[in-house]
Amino acid sequence: MPKEKSTRGKGKAAKADSGKKKKDPNAPKRGLSAYMFFANDQRDKVREENPGIKFGEVGKMLGEKWKTLSEKQRQPYEAKAAADKKRYEEEKVAYANAAEEEEEESE
Repeated sequence: MPKEKSTRGKGKAAKADSGKKKKDPNAPKRGLSAYMFFANDQRDKVREENPGIKFGEVGKMLGEKWKTLSEKQRQPYEAKAAADKKRYEEEKVAYANAAEEEEEESE
């Protein structure tokens, strides 16, 4: 007895028309958090101290180190995050203005 086609799930055609807008590759990148600046700074040290460590374990160790930092130790990373957030906000406004100008020109 042949198998019947199941009607569960969405087909490829449904996925293509999902209504989700494609991300513009020219859009500004979001600002990094203070933790991400810390993780980027410390990741190599953690790998050097623990050779052969798995990817997930690196993240766990970084998270534990971040939790143990005092406010004073976190301050440089918080400052970097604030500066990056400001950069993102400025780029976002410039990007939106450029998109509006482009839209006006095409009309």
